[in-house]
Amino acid sequence: MRILFPGFERLCEKYGIVSVTPLLKGWSGDQKYCVTTVDGTKYLLRITPKEKAASRPECFRMQQAVAALEVPICQPIDCGECDGSFCILQSWIDGKDVEEMIPTLSDAEQYAYGLDAGRILKKIHSIPAPPDRPDWETRFNAKIDRKIKMYADCPIKFDGDNALLQYIENNRHLLKNRPQCFQHGDYHIGNMMIDKTGALRIIDFDRYDFGDPWEEFNRIVWCAQASPLFASGIVDGYFENAVPPEFWKLLLLYIGSNTLSSLPWAIPFGEKEINTMLTQTRDIMDWYDGLKRIVPKWYCDNGTV
Repeated sequence: MRILFPGFERLCEKYGIVSVTPLLKGWSGDQKYCVTTVDGTKYLLRITPKEKAASRPECFRMQQAVAALEVPICQPIDCGECDGSFCILQSWIDGKDVEEMIPTLSDAEQYAYGLDAGRILKKIHSIPAPPDRPDWETRFNAKIDRKIKMYADCPIKFDGDNALLQYIENNRHLLKNRPQCFQHGDYHIGNMMIDKTGALRIIDFDRYDFGDPWEEFNRIVWCAQASPLFASGIVDGYFENAVPPEFWKLLLLYIGSNTLSSLPWAIPFGEKEINTMLTQTRDIMDWYDGLKRIVPKWYCDNGTV
């Protein structure tokens, strides 16, 4: 069996690991493996490279805090330093990616799983941010400024950018006095699974952060592209079917900010990712009717079209 890092033999002995299978999906930069024990139990093993390893002990502790709330995630089992890298052992989820399953589900099922995802997110957000976190308004305005510069320097532009830039400038005041909490950091359909019992599970907390709970919805664009009903369910489940009007204004601010940096982000990855981001940008501008509306077209109130 391949030795993955110094000390791997001790991990194998502790848990009775007898086989290792590489997993190639994901954008995190971690090496991921399905490891199997002598009794057939499977675990997920993540090895984070040295340059990103410093944040992983806290990531493990935060996953423990989330698991303590009985949030359906990969259970954190063990962790440790691996010759400068950091490894985390988690429970294995036997199931399928929601992104793959969603087209096969009925409208009612898509919306119901969205409701589950929204309720789960609300639980995750019950973990408060540390009291020493910087003021959110100052912090996110600095992020907006960086993203505006990234877009200004980007050779690729999208139709309607002036309207979006103007909306952002006109609505920075919405950031004032926003609360902060623990964030999954990449909460969208691509980081969710349906296990063999049919239950929704949340994976990949490696981009965790602390910030405005409503900013966590900035990745809902991926959900809306896959299933408007699923995305609608997330919103309704989170707010218990009572969505505050100010949520939509802030959501557009957060989605707009992300949109500005999406094309500069995509360029190093090549034409395929550039086209993916251009398509998403067109979808966003259509959902908001060129910034003439605040509630996006994909939102189906209470799951009704």
